[in-house]
Amino acid sequence: MAQKPSIPKGTRDFSPIEMARRNYIFDTIREAFRLHGFHQIETPAMENLSTLLGKYGEEGDRLLFKILNSGDFFKDVDPSELQDPNLTRLATKLCEKGLRYDLTVPFARYVVQHRQDIQMPFKRFQIQPVWRADRPQKGRYREFYQCDADVVGSDSLHNEVELLGLIDYVMRKLKIRTRILVNNRKVLSGIAEVIGEPDKLIDITVAIDKIDKIGLDAVKEELIERGVSAEAVEKLQPILELKGSNEEKLARLGEILKDSETGLKGVEELQQVIGSFESLGHDCELDLDVSLARGLNYYTGTIIEVKALDAQIGSITGGGRYDNLTGVFGVSGLSGVGISFGADRIYDVLNTLGLYPGSLSSAVQVLFVNFGPEEALASEGLARLLRDNGISAMVYPEATKMKKQMGFANTEGIPFVAIVGESELAEKRVTVKNMGSGEQKSIPMADFASLTIAGMP
Repeated sequence: MAQKPSIPKGTRDFSPIEMARRNYIFDTIREAFRLHGFHQIETPAMENLSTLLGKYGEEGDRLLFKILNSGDFFKDVDPSELQDPNLTRLATKLCEKGLRYDLTVPFARYVVQHRQDIQMPFKRFQIQPVWRADRPQKGRYREFYQCDADVVGSDSLHNEVELLGLIDYVMRKLKIRTRILVNNRKVLSGIAEVIGEPDKLIDITVAIDKIDKIGLDAVKEELIERGVSAEAVEKLQPILELKGSNEEKLARLGEILKDSETGLKGVEELQQVIGSFESLGHDCELDLDVSLARGLNYYTGTIIEVKALDAQIGSITGGGRYDNLTGVFGVSGLSGVGISFGADRIYDVLNTLGLYPGSLSSAVQVLFVNFGPEEALASEGLARLLRDNGISAMVYPEATKMKKQMGFANTEGIPFVAIVGESELAEKRVTVKNMGSGEQKSIPMADFASLTIAGMP
């Protein structure tokens, strides 16, 4: 019996109409990046494992897809090491490479490797797939696209304001109502200080990053398991539950963190970013969320996360400032800030809410009916002229029954059918039918080339 074909869990095939929808998202985001002055780069699907390990925290390291070395991958491994419970240490001997987990760390590697050719500040964007060995579920895949925009070589908080504006622009274009959540890693460091657990910052951020998924009570339990004292957890709870306007929450944070220089610096940065962005006007909601942690170790300042208001799904965009990421590659003092649009989750949101333009239904705008070799050749010449004017066109490949060819046009959602039969050839005219209204118009071939879709019947 032949094996039933399948694909790995957490991956997907995309049909032509699905790809048209996805390209609508990519094109919208790509144009937004261009309008905001970002330059496109690409990096390899796989990186040296040494580049990736240690950049995403303990959980991130576990979710890295590792690639076995070619040939005899056991040659450098002692049999006793196979019993080693430290899988990460073993993996570094069996695997020299891994699939990229995100686009930020490869970008940091790119900046360091090509720093002599880069003009600072460097604004780059990247639209490529990434891979995570996560448990597949709705809105969470093992292979998915990220659309990243980053600015490196500038400490200015204007970059954060511009990136928030970029998010607002994209969501406006896609017609997705959103809430942008912001916080600051320095605020979280300050909170760890004032509750008496400055050395537990990573444990705290990893735990509270799950608050939307598992709830506050479960987060408190995890914090205790991670060695945070019960007293510190009780001090933390009211901070995580701060309510009110952004201004009121910032004022309260200023009081809570009055004894933490780092924490107050974070509050000051938030005041500048939030105040500047709100003064410019925007369509999205902007909310200071003290529980927002984004448990990636490389963030050092502003943290950003975006939620869709009308669809139950995780964050659809995220990002933040990272001051030390290039330092692990030998270049310190290079600050960066960036965001990443989760194209696959945005795709799911648009599908759920039906927000795609109707024009995406077909890749072909004009179908020429095939009546035979002579007519098909004339039709192909006219189709070429349409393509030169930016109108997609095709000639039906076989001279089959008209009903079948019209049925193809209906099924494919092709809006116009062009007819070049024996009489049209003799009169040097084309009959064009609007498949939606049923209206037909006879057009001289000499005028046909200059038509736009708006000029069709």
